[in-house]
Amino acid sequence: MAAKTERTFIAIKPDGVQRGLVGEIIKRFEQKGFRLVALKFLQASEELLKQHYIDLKDRPFYPGLVKYMGSGPVVAMVWEGLNAVKTGRVMLGETNPADSKPGTIRGDLCIEVGRNIIHGSDSVDSANKEINLWFKAEELVSFKSCAYDWIYE
Repeated sequence: MAAKTERTFIAIKPDGVQRGLVGEIIKRFEQKGFRLVALKFLQASEELLKQHYIDLKDRPFYPGLVKYMGSGPVVAMVWEGLNAVKTGRVMLGETNPADSKPGTIRGDLCIEVGRNIIHGSDSVDSANKEINLWFKAEELVSFKSCAYDWIYE
């Protein structure tokens, strides 16, 4: 199992923080069986956000996205587990909440794409890049959860 274990970067956006959804979102990842290995509550700098969304810099919504993400605090997290990136994306739902299924975070908790409350890495490569951008290596905690053997065969 260890070879298939991966880490993903998840960020609760300012709208999710302001609406008091941090606990609900963390609860969903914990209940799924993923292990939280890093967490920060911060006001992200414009420089950090521009770097995070660098792949979108040529899109017309880029300036507004960077401004919005800097409009309030965010919760940056790293979750670890089997297929954490793919499963995390499924848990989030579609980027546009209107296209998200009930039971997903966006399907249950938000309405508009511009206020879709959460970001999740879309690939293992992106996850590694985002984790390294938001966290120092020493901020990632490695441990074996006592529930590990009850989650994995």
